[in-house]
Amino acid sequence: MPSTTTVAVYARVSSDRQARDQTIASQIAALRQRVKDDGCVWNEALCFVDDGCTGSTLLRPALERLRDAAANGLCERLYVHSPDRLARRHAHQALLIDELRRAGVEIVFLNRAIGASAEDELLLQVQGVIAEYERAKIQERSRRGKRHSAQRGAVSVFSAAPYGYRYLRKTADTPARFEILPDEAAVVERIFTWVAQARCSIREVCRRLEKQGIPTRGGKRRWDPATVRGLLRNPAYRGQAAYGKTRNGERKPRLRPQRGRPEVPRRPAVAQPRPRDEWIEVPVPPIVSAALFDAVAEQLRDNRRRHRARPHGAHLLQGLIVCQCCGYACYAQSTHAAKVAPEAAKQGITYGYYRCIGRDRQRGDGQRICHLPSVPKEPLESVVWNDIRALLADPERIQAEYQRRAQEQADATPAQRQQLDARRQRAAQAVTRLLDGYTEGLLDKAEFEPRIRVAKQRLSELDAEHKLLLERETRDQQLRVVIHHLENFAHRVHRGLDEADATARRELICALVKRVEIGVEEIRVVYQIPLCPFDQSPTGGHLRHWVWRLDAAFFLWHFGAN
Repeated sequence: MPSTTTVAVYARVSSDRQARDQTIASQIAALRQRVKDDGCVWNEALCFVDDGCTGSTLLRPALERLRDAAANGLCERLYVHSPDRLARRHAHQALLIDELRRAGVEIVFLNRAIGASAEDELLLQVQGVIAEYERAKIQERSRRGKRHSAQRGAVSVFSAAPYGYRYLRKTADTPARFEILPDEAAVVERIFTWVAQARCSIREVCRRLEKQGIPTRGGKRRWDPATVRGLLRNPAYRGQAAYGKTRNGERKPRLRPQRGRPEVPRRPAVAQPRPRDEWIEVPVPPIVSAALFDAVAEQLRDNRRRHRARPHGAHLLQGLIVCQCCGYACYAQSTHAAKVAPEAAKQGITYGYYRCIGRDRQRGDGQRICHLPSVPKEPLESVVWNDIRALLADPERIQAEYQRRAQEQADATPAQRQQLDARRQRAAQAVTRLLDGYTEGLLDKAEFEPRIRVAKQRLSELDAEHKLLLERETRDQQLRVVIHHLENFAHRVHRGLDEADATARRELICALVKRVEIGVEEIRVVYQIPLCPFDQSPTGGHLRHWVWRLDAAFFLWHFGAN
């Protein structure tokens, strides 16, 4: 007869390649077999999987859901393949194991059993320390080995060859090397010539490659500007491939998550460029001359200087706008007056728009996946800015919206709170009496186990209800604090709102707005209100730690779609 114990499973692989190679499937198969052998029932809703997430951080989407489920009493036993799948660092392992045990969750590792003695706890921690030490030691040996090989001029330190080359593995007679591909090398020479002699921009190079029908190495018809930019900056084409151009650094916070990406990133670190003097150059066969490569570098610097000198103006909502139709972000663009109003061309007037990325043809293999018209910049920014001013003038709008949402869940009366406390106390006493009866031998094991399981489940349900009630009361208190701070902040800044420049408006919008959703007939502004939007300081207001956020109401405006 299957056991009634509620079980959950957790599996993880570190790299995207492991996720593609289905190595996560082997873990799940082993976990499924162990759950079956123990006589428990597999529950897909309690199967938590992190594909391509590093174990060196606790910010993992599936792990966050697992911890929430354990805190809410949704599982009694957790199956994990090994301790390093739960966390890489021994401190994180100890923290998670202690947290899960305090929540009443039994942890089962497939590769070893966890005992209840102090020696077993010490053995688990020692194994975690040794695993972390070995991982750091392997990484350091690999880093020093690759660096030493690069200094000796070995091409094997590179993971792949750039466009125009083929990577040939080392053999018993020859070392690893780059071999020039004539067809791709001709395309590289053509690109460098266009930029150095014809003074083409990167996007013009992409257009010329598309018109001539030259595909990318992956077979795509359209070339991405970032790909061409990286090609023009790669010193391998002048005969000196660079090793160590990037290092792992702290990931910069984003205004909002990307489309289809989790809000919590899989990896806490991101590749960042190193200074050029730290690069290690490895000789490879050149495709272009050093003079042509330097001419292209100078032209790119000149293009960058001229691009920065253009009077684009500030885009207040850049990075905050999301399309309601397809979910892609919207970016800001400027159009010269000569294209839309020739009579205004002499005055140097430009018109700004926010355009959905889904309208770009390269997103849909040459087809547009979104047909939302471009939204004029000035009216949209004016609407959002005016509503922010209205919110600062009347912070009670937040409280009114919160009360409107809270009407669906009526607050408990004092009598209901007392009844809930009494039921929790009786449930706890029932658990205690069952334990005492089993200890004294008044109940046998067959009778004790189902009764104690039902009593614990009842107690956990009452605890969850009590926790929800406390959280609601805490939110009410935090709401009053938020409104108080927002009123003080609005009082400090209301005099300068009329004279605020673009930089000040941008900073204020990023502090109070979570995202702006634009559709065919409406605009939705989603607010996030931190406890202290700005902190008093001698140099003025600065963004502080956002301790708590509240999504305010969707404020709607009709916006004509022409």
